[in-house]
Amino acid sequence: MTTIPKTSRRVVVLGLGALGAAPAIVRSASAQTWAPSRPIRLVVAYPAGGPTDGIARIVAQDLSTSLGQQVVVENVGGASGAIGTRQVARADADGHTITFGNNQTHGNNMFLMKEPGYDAVKDFAPLAGAGAFEHIFVVKNDLPVKTIPELIALAKSKPGELNYGSTGVGSGSHLSTELFMVRTGIKMTHVPYRGAAPLVQDIVGNRIDVANSTMASVFTQIQAGTLRAIAIGSPKRNPQLPEVATLREQGVTNADAESWTGFFAPVATPQPALDRLSKEILASLAKPPVVEAITKLGFTITARDPAAFRPYHAQEMQTWAEIIRAANIQPSG
Repeated sequence: MTTIPKTSRRVVVLGLGALGAAPAIVRSASAQTWAPSRPIRLVVAYPAGGPTDGIARIVAQDLSTSLGQQVVVENVGGASGAIGTRQVARADADGHTITFGNNQTHGNNMFLMKEPGYDAVKDFAPLAGAGAFEHIFVVKNDLPVKTIPELIALAKSKPGELNYGSTGVGSGSHLSTELFMVRTGIKMTHVPYRGAAPLVQDIVGNRIDVANSTMASVFTQIQAGTLRAIAIGSPKRNPQLPEVATLREQGVTNADAESWTGFFAPVATPQPALDRLSKEILASLAKPPVVEAITKLGFTITARDPAAFRPYHAQEMQTWAEIIRAANIQPSG
């Protein structure tokens, strides 16, 4: 089992209601009066086996104890996460259906899909922001590059011949790679997948050349040597992979990106249910065993209560909208 450096075993909690033992929420009468009457459906709008699914299952297991009802993860993939997210937006708003969304389902789809079938802001009530995945550039082992400058040189010598995989149109892995190509003046061909698991399978199998994937998606494969990491898309190196240089260190600026995640419920869910669900999710994200398990997936926990998450969500939507414009990606469907 991998030993995670102590510096990476951390959780940041933002928002008054999320501090310490969440006093503002614990004292709320409404948070104490609602309890689920049957199992809770936690929808993940991607196939099983990916990093988003992994985190959802860790939290769901803990919530099953604290809520006194089983929290069942249901994978509803397709349409860049829109199908599963749409189901939750239209579900009975009684606290028994929630979703673990991200910058694609609750952000980019609003700009990249003509008819996503839901509104990421108007149709959902935030329960908690969970944190973000760092992005890391990886290449198949037989691609003759070990650094970003070498990748750029190879791509420029073969315009459009290299292909890069993503977890779907509008995903962080898609848009951050498009931004990278804008910044470096290269052209690669996009191959979208329906989630991280099939993407990783194909890059390990040498069917995809490059991916700007989340750390959680590829950390195990990097350690096993079945693919090669060549850059971190963050301002600083990651302590779990200290030998991998950042994009900035390799001469590429203004191309960093991370993919955030959060828990949401249908907007009409009664406030007592929202309060209780938020309280328990935030408490779960602060428990050492949960933090340890999630951190090992290459995820940085930065828990935000609803009051703190709303402005963060709005700012992130604006940031990714700017990335979409910079990459000149047009809405589809």
